[in-house]
Amino acid sequence: MSADDLDVRHFTHDDLPQIRRTLIDVHAAAQGKEAMQGDDFKKRFPWFVDHWGGNPGFACVIACVIAVGFAYGAPAAPEREWWRDHLDPAPEKHRTFSYSELAVIPEWRKKGVADRLSRTLMDGRDGDLAVLLVDVDHPRVQALYESWGYRKVGERQPFPDSPVYAVMIAELPLS
Repeated sequence: MSADDLDVRHFTHDDLPQIRRTLIDVHAAAQGKEAMQGDDFKKRFPWFVDHWGGNPGFACVIACVIAVGFAYGAPAAPEREWWRDHLDPAPEKHRTFSYSELAVIPEWRKKGVADRLSRTLMDGRDGDLAVLLVDVDHPRVQALYESWGYRKVGERQPFPDSPVYAVMIAELPLS
């Protein structure tokens, strides 16, 4: 079975009560038990699901046979585009989609699932730009996003207990 065989489904803010547990379970499986133990930041993932899912523009795609991965984000609030601080001059374009999370369980990695989820989530976005954060300790993940058209514009640690992230942006539609 390959990524092309998966049923990739779209979900919105209104669907969060039905998909919340799936997102949390896939995230835990994607991270692995060892990575989750003792990491208070990763244990707060349900808070992030609720935070992003509470946005009326929340969009999520889930790859299904069983849930093997997901990608989600939401439009950035106008005038709250924090990533602009990393660019001088900042682009004139303003409508930004904040790509918040991508997770694929280990046995489904390297099969094109991440690419399919990302492209499905971004297809048809009416925004101008997409922004995301990638842990700087994961250069292969950063390289994957670069292969999809994102570029690193800076680094940021959004929470005192979070990792340092590479700030990456891409023009929409993705190439």
